[in-house]
Amino acid sequence: MKILLPPSETKRAGGTGRPLRLDALALPSLTAQRAEVVDALVELSSDPAEARRVLKLSERQAGDVEHNRMLRTAPTMAAIDRYTGVLYDALDAASLDAASRRWLGSHVMIHSAPFGPIGALDEIPAYRLAAGTSLPGIRPLKRHWAEATSAALSDCGFVLDLRSESYVALGPVAGVVSSAYVRVVTDKGRALNHFNKKAKGAFVRALATTRPRGSTVPALIAWADEQGIRLREAQDAGVLELVVAD
Repeated sequence: MKILLPPSETKRAGGTGRPLRLDALALPSLTAQRAEVVDALVELSSDPAEARRVLKLSERQAGDVEHNRMLRTAPTMAAIDRYTGVLYDALDAASLDAASRRWLGSHVMIHSAPFGPIGALDEIPAYRLAAGTSLPGIRPLKRHWAEATSAALSDCGFVLDLRSESYVALGPVAGVVSSAYVRVVTDKGRALNHFNKKAKGAFVRALATTRPRGSTVPALIAWADEQGIRLREAQDAGVLELVVAD
């Protein structure tokens, strides 16, 4: 089973790992696509004003342009530790024991805009790029990534998709591989924003700490029931609803 997570706009700075090695990331068939985006980001960042315009950043966010300029030489850290924000705070990977972190490394991928899906323990630098950004010199990111990413994920077995819709568009898995899309809801409707992200982070933490062996929808629902987690099949085919309190 592979679990696909969205990235976060906010990230920790710094790191102690070696500079980025694109060929060392998960799904090495995407190395060429990754190199094109990284090269475009580095080139764009040679003009800070233009980079801020394209990336829709304020002058106070100029540090993010510098992160992009240094993509190939900056220190790295594990992706699961690089990302911050509500989802990643709820997951709190840094507090997990070694076995749980190894499970994350084997089962969790984070879908980034510059690198595509990467392993939770793959080491990456800080960067700034959103799924909807149009970078000079390359095709729109949806066209750049979608076909190649779907093909790369086709050998991953069962995929549990927790991504936001903008990242699903960068690499659809429905109809490509056995998969289920997780939608966070309350008894009254969809849970949005903060509660959506927090629920996904807590859900993945529970998976990492208990490490269930099943990789089918019935097995996941049975595991969730044992953990006191409300997970159910939706009326929409291929969708699981993660039910949280109102």
